[in-house]
Amino acid sequence: MVFVVLTLGWLSLAAEMGAPATPTHFGIQDGTVPLDPREAGRGQFSDFPTWPVSRELPNDVFIFARLRFESGSGRWGRWRGGGKWTTDYPDADLNFSYRLQQLTSLQVSPKGVVVDIDAEQMRHYPFIYMIEPGHISISDEEAKVMREYMLNGGFIMVDDFWGEEEWETFHVALKQIFPEREAVELPLEHEVFHMVFPLKVKPQIPSVGHAMAGRAEGITFERWDAQTPHYRAVYDDKKRMMMIICHNTDLGDGWEEEGTDPWYFREFSEKYAYPLGINILFYALTH
Repeated sequence: MVFVVLTLGWLSLAAEMGAPATPTHFGIQDGTVPLDPREAGRGQFSDFPTWPVSRELPNDVFIFARLRFESGSGRWGRWRGGGKWTTDYPDADLNFSYRLQQLTSLQVSPKGVVVDIDAEQMRHYPFIYMIEPGHISISDEEAKVMREYMLNGGFIMVDDFWGEEEWETFHVALKQIFPEREAVELPLEHEVFHMVFPLKVKPQIPSVGHAMAGRAEGITFERWDAQTPHYRAVYDDKKRMMMIICHNTDLGDGWEEEGTDPWYFREFSEKYAYPLGINILFYALTH
C-alpha cells in the first residue's frame, strides 16, 4: 500500500498548496535517447536533469515505464521501430517523473525505461504507460503476455488516441487481450478522478498545437469525431482496475509540452494533465 503525502506545490492544484508552479522544459528532442530497454540504467539520461533518491533504499523507487509495440497499417500508414509509441518521448516521461517526485512523497527515479511486450521486462514495473495505440498490431502471444501481466497485478495506462477509427483498431487488440471482458466508461464520481487531486470534469487535453489553434473558439478536440473525451476501465474478476483507457485526450502532451507556452501550461498541464496523471498512478499503486 502506498500512502500519499503532498508537498508544497501548485496553488491551482489544491487550495492548501503554496506558490504557483514554474513551467519547465528540459529541451530533450525526440530520438536523442536510446530506445533499447537493455540500455536502461546505463547512463542514457546522464546529461539530463536529475534529483536524489533515498540513500537507504536506492532501488525502492518508482520507475516510469513506457511500452514499445508495433503499429499496424491504417489511414496514416505504417510505423515500425521508432513508431507511434515514441510520441512525446522522452520529455513526457521525464517531466511527469519530475513533477511526481516534486508534488508527492513517492520516491521516483529520474531514469525511465522502455519495455517491450515481454513478460520478463514487464514484470518489474507495476505501472506501464502506453501511448497512441490507434493503429496497434499485436500477436496472440503478445496479447497473452499483456493479459497475464495485468491479471498478475500490473496496470496499463493507455493514452492519446482519437476518433472512431482509432478506437475500433485498438478495440480489436483489446479483445485479443481480453476476449471476455469489455472496457466500461468511468463516471466522474469514480475515485480515480479524486484520488489525490479532485477534478470537477473529465478533462479533454489536446496537443499544444491543437490547443493553440482552437484557443479562440475554446475547441479542445483534435478531430470532429473525437469531441467527447472518454475514460474507460478494464477490471479483473475482483473488480480491480487493470487498465485505464484515455481516449480523445492527450495527457502525454500536457506533460511533454508544459514549458512550450504559459497559457497551455496553466490551462492543461497544471490544471488537468498532471493532476489526473498523478491520480491514475496512485490509484494503480493502491488498488
